[in-house]
Amino acid sequence: MEVVDQPLGSIRTPWRTAAFRRFVWAGLVSAAGSATAPLALAYSVIERGGGAGSLGLVLATNTLPTIVFLLVGGVYADRLSRSRILFLGNLLAAAAQGVLAVTVATGQASTASIAACGLLSGTAASFILPALQGAVAQIVPAEHLQEANALLRLPGNAVKVLAPVAGGFVVAASGAAWALAWDALTFAVAAFLLLGLPLAAPPAPAEGVLADLRAGWAGFRARTWLWTYTAAGTVLVAAWLAGYQLLGPLVAARQYAGARDWGLVQAAFSCGLLAGTLVCLRWKPYRLLAVAVAASGALALPLAAMAAALPLPLVLAAALLAGVGLDVAIVAWSTAFQQHVPEAEQGRMSAFNGLGERLAIPLGYLVTALAADTWDTRTTLLGCAVLIAAAAALNLCVPDVHRVNRRTPQARAR
Repeated sequence: MEVVDQPLGSIRTPWRTAAFRRFVWAGLVSAAGSATAPLALAYSVIERGGGAGSLGLVLATNTLPTIVFLLVGGVYADRLSRSRILFLGNLLAAAAQGVLAVTVATGQASTASIAACGLLSGTAASFILPALQGAVAQIVPAEHLQEANALLRLPGNAVKVLAPVAGGFVVAASGAAWALAWDALTFAVAAFLLLGLPLAAPPAPAEGVLADLRAGWAGFRARTWLWTYTAAGTVLVAAWLAGYQLLGPLVAARQYAGARDWGLVQAAFSCGLLAGTLVCLRWKPYRLLAVAVAASGALALPLAAMAAALPLPLVLAAALLAGVGLDVAIVAWSTAFQQHVPEAEQGRMSAFNGLGERLAIPLGYLVTALAADTWDTRTTLLGCAVLIAAAAALNLCVPDVHRVNRRTPQARAR
């Protein structure tokens, strides 16, 4: 595979841009709060006497708006100033988490009120996510996009290793309200860091929102590499959620040492994510999209290892490699997307791609529920691994995938 060499000293090039430094700090601050939020949210429901049904309702109301409003968020990311969208979106998320923290602290929280706050947070996310995807290319020169994408993920991945443990101590010692308040504060700080960044609105089209949406859909369908990657990603993400998040803990409880060993698997995966970011700071593959597709197939490794009842050290090694593969895939994909989709369309294209991944969440749960009635847990886990590998392999058979390669300054000059 062809590799573009880059001197080690140029890795820090994006840091020379003050706007990029602020962008990274905003992401780090937000990640520090968001990493503790799921645990705090779960225990805010449990402390109110809620069970699996209540928690499922809360999680659903948080996810539903990102499916319903994500396309609208993508349209506005291509029409308005992305810095303003990011500011208002983070401010709305801060308000939602702040209200939730107050109601939990005062004992006034109920399943309905927690779900309502989750609805607001999910709505904010549906506008934040498309704006984020298009923002990086407005701040950083095209030749440094991969370094920028890797540097953006570096602090977040480090936080994923440390913050859940810290969040667990905070929730155990002080209750869920303090962790939720911290999440609200981090959203507010991130909002003000993002305010005023040089993310001017793309030229506004004369047509309305629906016309923008139709044009975006036409552009999405016209890019074979984009819609095939999204379709494969829907299957891959669904199988990963079913295998890792749902079946993984069950298998760990039955054939390993339960929660202790499952915690080690999660830690190995998080370390792999961090290692993958470091790989992307040095390795510059030419075939960006093909690398992204192939690397995503590594997610099958820990599922196959657990399905085969391999010893725990081998499962940990597989989880580590899966984390490396996933982060390499994300950085390579983000770079390919930013280099091959025009700036004025990135919000909508990102929204269509993100919608496919989010549809995978209910799909993954549904597939697992149906499979559980037919096969045992380990067989279902193996089936998830096969689906991941097959999705990646079939996507690699798409000719357009091998045409979406790194654009160097020399290539653009020609």
